Amino acid sequence: MRTRMLALTSAACGAALLGAAALPASATGSGAGAGPGPAPEAAGVGAAGTDATEATAAELLAEVRGCARISKGAYRTDSGSPRATVPVCDTTDAVFWKADMDIDCDGRRSRACNRKTDPYFLPETAFQSSRGEPLDSAVLPHVVVPGPGKVWDHRKSGLTGGSVVAVVYRDRVRYGVIGDTGPTGIIGEASYAMAKALGIDPDPSTGGAESGVTYIAFKNSRVSPIESRERARSRGTRLAREFVGR
Repeated sequence: MRTRMLALTSAACGAALLGAAALPASATGSGAGAGPGPAPEAAGVGAAGTDATEATAAELLAEVRGCARISKGAYRTDSGSPRATVPVCDTTDAVFWKADMDIDCDGRRSRACNRKTDPYFLPETAFQSSRGEPLDSAVLPHVVVPGPGKVWDHRKSGLTGGSVVAVVYRDRVRYGVIGDTGPTGIIGEASYAMAKALGIDPDPSTGGAESGVTYIAFKNSRVSPIESRERARSRGTRLAREFVGR
Protein backbone atom coordinates (compact mmCIF):
# COMPACT_ATOMS: atom_id res chain seq x y z
CA MET A 1 0.00 0.00 0.00
CA ARG A 2 2.99 2.30 0.00
CA THR A 3 3.03 5.30 -2.29
CA ARG A 4 5.99 4.89 -4.60
CA MET A 5 8.03 8.08 -4.72
CA LEU A 6 11.17 7.09 -6.59
CA ALA A 7 11.56 5.75 -10.11
CA LEU A 8 13.88 2.80 -10.53
CA THR A 9 17.49 3.60 -11.26
CA SER A 10 19.51 2.19 -14.13
CA ALA A 11 21.80 0.61 -11.59
CA ALA A 12 18.85 -1.31 -10.19
CA CYS A 13 17.95 -2.46 -13.67
CA GLY A 14 21.47 -3.78 -14.16
CA ALA A 15 21.03 -5.98 -11.14
CA ALA A 16 17.57 -7.13 -12.12
CA LEU A 17 18.33 -10.68 -13.27
CA LEU A 18 19.03 -13.17 -10.52
CA GLY A 19 18.86 -16.93 -10.81
CA ALA A 20 15.45 -18.18 -9.74
CA ALA A 21 16.11 -21.01 -7.32
CA ALA A 22 13.92 -24.08 -7.02
CA LEU A 23 12.49 -23.87 -3.54
CA PRO A 24 10.42 -26.10 -1.26
CA ALA A 25 6.68 -25.96 -1.78
CA SER A 26 5.87 -26.97 1.79
CA ALA A 27 6.88 -23.76 3.51
CA THR A 28 3.86 -21.66 4.51
CA GLY A 29 5.31 -18.47 5.95
CA SER A 30 8.02 -16.89 8.03
CA GLY A 31 7.90 -15.02 11.28
CA ALA A 32 9.50 -11.73 12.10
CA GLY A 33 13.24 -12.12 11.82
CA ALA A 34 13.09 -14.57 8.98
CA GLY A 35 15.89 -13.92 6.54
CA PRO A 36 15.52 -13.13 2.88
CA GLY A 37 17.84 -16.12 2.13
CA PRO A 38 16.45 -18.79 -0.18
CA ALA A 39 12.81 -17.78 -0.47
CA PRO A 40 10.16 -20.46 0.07
CA GLU A 41 8.77 -21.58 -3.23
CA ALA A 42 6.90 -18.87 -5.01
CA ALA A 43 3.90 -20.21 -6.82
CA GLY A 44 5.17 -21.87 -9.98
CA VAL A 45 8.90 -21.90 -9.11
CA GLY A 46 10.57 -25.15 -9.99
CA ALA A 47 7.82 -26.17 -12.38
CA ALA A 48 8.03 -23.49 -15.05
CA GLY A 49 10.16 -24.62 -17.93
CA THR A 50 10.21 -28.26 -16.80
CA ASP A 51 6.58 -29.30 -17.28
CA ALA A 52 5.56 -29.45 -20.90
CA THR A 53 1.87 -29.22 -19.94
CA GLU A 54 2.24 -25.71 -18.49
CA ALA A 55 1.59 -22.57 -20.50
CA THR A 56 4.85 -20.93 -21.53
CA ALA A 57 5.74 -17.27 -21.36
CA ALA A 58 5.59 -17.08 -25.16
CA GLU A 59 2.12 -18.61 -25.27
CA LEU A 60 0.77 -16.24 -22.65
CA LEU A 61 2.32 -13.19 -24.29
CA ALA A 62 0.81 -14.21 -27.62
CA GLU A 63 -2.64 -13.98 -26.04
CA VAL A 64 -2.10 -10.42 -24.80
CA ARG A 65 -0.65 -8.78 -27.91
CA GLY A 66 -3.67 -6.54 -28.49
CA CYS A 67 -5.51 -4.43 -25.94
CA ALA A 68 -9.25 -4.01 -25.49
CA ARG A 69 -8.95 -1.22 -22.95
CA ILE A 70 -11.14 -1.54 -19.88
CA SER A 71 -9.58 1.29 -17.89
CA LYS A 72 -10.80 4.85 -18.36
CA GLY A 73 -7.43 6.18 -19.34
CA ALA A 74 -4.00 4.93 -18.32
CA TYR A 75 -1.71 4.64 -15.30
CA ARG A 76 1.71 5.98 -14.46
CA THR A 77 4.34 3.44 -13.44
CA ASP A 78 5.79 5.72 -10.73
CA SER A 79 4.74 8.92 -9.02
CA GLY A 80 7.50 10.76 -10.87
CA SER A 81 6.55 9.42 -14.32
CA PRO A 82 5.83 12.32 -16.69
CA ARG A 83 2.98 10.54 -18.49
CA ALA A 84 0.35 7.90 -17.86
CA THR A 85 1.02 5.22 -20.45
CA VAL A 86 -0.25 1.88 -19.08
CA PRO A 87 -3.84 0.81 -19.79
CA VAL A 88 -5.63 -2.13 -18.22
CA CYS A 89 -6.86 -4.45 -20.96
CA ASP A 90 -9.82 -6.83 -20.96
CA THR A 91 -10.32 -10.38 -22.19
CA THR A 92 -13.13 -12.82 -21.59
CA ASP A 93 -11.38 -14.57 -18.70
CA ALA A 94 -8.75 -12.12 -17.47
CA VAL A 95 -7.50 -8.55 -17.44
CA PHE A 96 -3.87 -7.65 -18.04
CA TRP A 97 -1.40 -4.81 -18.02
CA LYS A 98 2.20 -4.41 -19.12
CA ALA A 99 4.38 -2.29 -16.86
CA ASP A 100 7.46 -2.16 -14.69
CA MET A 101 7.85 -3.88 -11.33
CA ASP A 102 8.38 -1.95 -8.16
CA ILE A 103 8.89 -3.97 -4.99
CA ASP A 104 6.19 -4.17 -2.34
CA CYS A 105 7.65 -5.08 1.04
CA ASP A 106 4.66 -4.07 3.17
CA GLY A 107 2.96 -6.33 5.67
CA ARG A 108 4.52 -8.67 8.17
CA ARG A 109 7.92 -7.53 9.40
CA SER A 110 10.85 -9.75 8.48
CA ARG A 111 14.57 -9.46 7.97
CA ALA A 112 13.92 -8.65 4.32
CA CYS A 113 11.00 -6.28 4.82
CA ASN A 114 11.11 -3.65 7.54
CA ARG A 115 11.62 0.08 8.00
CA LYS A 116 15.39 -0.27 7.68
CA THR A 117 15.28 -2.09 4.36
CA ASP A 118 12.32 -0.16 2.93
CA PRO A 119 11.91 3.56 3.66
CA TYR A 120 8.23 3.32 2.68
CA PHE A 121 7.48 0.18 4.70
CA LEU A 122 3.98 -0.17 6.14
CA PRO A 123 3.17 -2.99 8.60
CA GLU A 124 -0.10 -3.81 6.84
CA THR A 125 -1.55 -4.99 3.55
CA ALA A 126 -4.95 -4.30 2.05
CA PHE A 127 -5.83 -7.99 2.27
CA GLN A 128 -5.10 -10.22 5.25
CA SER A 129 -4.21 -13.85 5.82
CA SER A 130 -6.70 -16.43 7.01
CA ARG A 131 -5.44 -15.63 10.52
CA GLY A 132 -6.36 -11.99 10.16
CA GLU A 133 -2.71 -10.91 9.88
CA PRO A 134 -0.92 -8.77 7.28
CA LEU A 135 0.53 -10.78 4.42
CA ASP A 136 4.24 -11.59 4.40
CA SER A 137 5.65 -9.96 1.28
CA ALA A 138 9.01 -11.66 1.76
CA VAL A 139 7.36 -15.09 1.51
CA LEU A 140 4.11 -14.77 -0.45
CA PRO A 141 4.25 -14.05 -4.19
CA HIS A 142 1.59 -11.44 -4.72
CA VAL A 143 0.70 -8.50 -6.93
CA VAL A 144 -0.39 -4.98 -6.01
CA VAL A 145 -3.34 -3.50 -7.91
CA PRO A 146 -4.27 0.18 -7.92
CA GLY A 147 -6.86 1.12 -5.35
CA PRO A 148 -10.35 1.56 -6.82
CA GLY A 149 -10.56 4.91 -8.56
CA LYS A 150 -11.83 6.74 -11.62
CA VAL A 151 -9.35 5.02 -13.94
CA TRP A 152 -10.31 1.46 -12.99
CA ASP A 153 -11.96 -0.46 -10.19
CA HIS A 154 -10.54 -3.99 -10.02
CA ARG A 155 -13.61 -5.21 -8.15
CA LYS A 156 -15.77 -4.60 -11.22
CA SER A 157 -13.52 -6.96 -13.16
CA GLY A 158 -14.16 -9.88 -10.81
CA LEU A 159 -10.92 -9.35 -8.88
CA THR A 160 -10.26 -9.17 -5.16
CA GLY A 161 -7.72 -10.24 -2.59
CA GLY A 162 -6.68 -13.80 -3.38
CA SER A 163 -7.48 -13.61 -7.10
CA VAL A 164 -4.92 -15.57 -9.10
CA VAL A 165 -2.37 -13.70 -11.21
CA ALA A 166 0.19 -14.96 -13.72
CA VAL A 167 3.24 -12.71 -13.97
CA VAL A 168 5.49 -13.00 -17.03
CA TYR A 169 9.03 -11.65 -17.21
CA ARG A 170 11.24 -12.65 -20.11
CA ASP A 171 10.92 -16.44 -20.35
CA ARG A 172 9.60 -16.91 -16.81
CA VAL A 173 6.01 -17.39 -15.63
CA ARG A 174 5.16 -17.31 -11.94
CA TYR A 175 1.79 -17.50 -10.22
CA GLY A 176 0.57 -15.60 -7.20
CA VAL A 177 -2.43 -13.70 -5.89
CA ILE A 178 -3.62 -10.14 -5.56
CA GLY A 179 -2.38 -9.26 -2.09
CA ASP A 180 -2.32 -5.49 -1.74
CA THR A 181 -3.57 -2.25 -3.23
CA GLY A 182 -1.58 0.85 -4.09
CA PRO A 183 -2.11 4.44 -5.25
CA THR A 184 -5.10 4.98 -7.52
CA GLY A 185 -2.98 6.42 -10.33
CA ILE A 186 -0.01 4.04 -10.37
CA ILE A 187 0.41 0.46 -11.58
CA GLY A 188 3.25 -2.09 -11.73
CA GLU A 189 4.18 -3.52 -8.33
CA ALA A 190 4.60 -6.96 -6.78
CA SER A 191 5.93 -8.47 -3.61
CA TYR A 192 9.54 -9.21 -2.68
CA ALA A 193 8.78 -12.92 -3.05
CA MET A 194 7.28 -12.53 -6.53
CA ALA A 195 10.23 -10.49 -7.76
CA LYS A 196 12.70 -13.03 -6.43
CA ALA A 197 10.82 -15.88 -8.06
CA LEU A 198 11.04 -14.10 -11.41
CA GLY A 199 14.76 -13.46 -11.11
CA ILE A 200 14.23 -9.74 -10.49
CA ASP A 201 16.25 -7.97 -7.80
CA PRO A 202 13.81 -7.90 -4.85
CA ASP A 203 15.54 -5.16 -2.87
CA PRO A 204 12.71 -2.76 -1.90
CA SER A 205 14.96 0.30 -2.16
CA THR A 206 17.02 -0.39 -5.28
CA GLY A 207 15.52 -3.44 -6.97
CA GLY A 208 12.73 -4.05 -9.43
CA ALA A 209 12.46 -4.00 -13.21
CA GLU A 210 12.04 -0.85 -15.26
CA SER A 211 9.86 -2.52 -17.92
CA GLY A 212 8.95 -5.79 -19.57
CA VAL A 213 6.62 -7.26 -16.91
CA THR A 214 3.18 -8.56 -17.90
CA TYR A 215 0.50 -9.13 -15.27
CA ILE A 216 -2.47 -11.37 -16.16
CA ALA A 217 -5.18 -11.41 -13.47
CA PHE A 218 -7.82 -14.11 -13.86
CA LYS A 219 -11.41 -13.10 -13.22
CA ASN A 220 -13.40 -14.81 -10.45
CA SER A 221 -10.42 -16.95 -9.46
CA ARG A 222 -10.04 -16.26 -5.75
CA VAL A 223 -8.16 -18.95 -3.80
CA SER A 224 -8.46 -19.54 -0.08
CA PRO A 225 -6.54 -19.27 2.11
CA ILE A 226 -4.92 -16.32 0.38
CA GLU A 227 -1.50 -17.33 1.73
CA SER A 228 -1.53 -20.77 0.05
CA ARG A 229 1.15 -20.60 -2.62
CA GLU A 230 0.42 -24.14 -3.74
CA ARG A 231 -3.25 -23.37 -4.40
CA ALA A 232 -2.31 -20.25 -6.35
CA ARG A 233 0.22 -22.21 -8.39
CA SER A 234 -2.15 -25.10 -9.07
CA ARG A 235 -5.10 -22.89 -9.98
CA GLY A 236 -2.90 -20.53 -11.97
CA THR A 237 -1.37 -23.36 -13.98
CA ARG A 238 -4.80 -24.62 -14.94
CA LEU A 239 -6.21 -21.18 -15.76
CA ALA A 240 -3.16 -20.31 -17.85
CA ARG A 241 -3.54 -23.49 -19.90
CA GLU A 242 -7.18 -22.60 -20.55
CA PHE A 243 -6.20 -19.02 -21.38
CA VAL A 244 -3.85 -20.13 -24.16
CA GLY A 245 -6.37 -22.63 -25.51
CA ARG A 246 -5.00 -25.90 -24.24
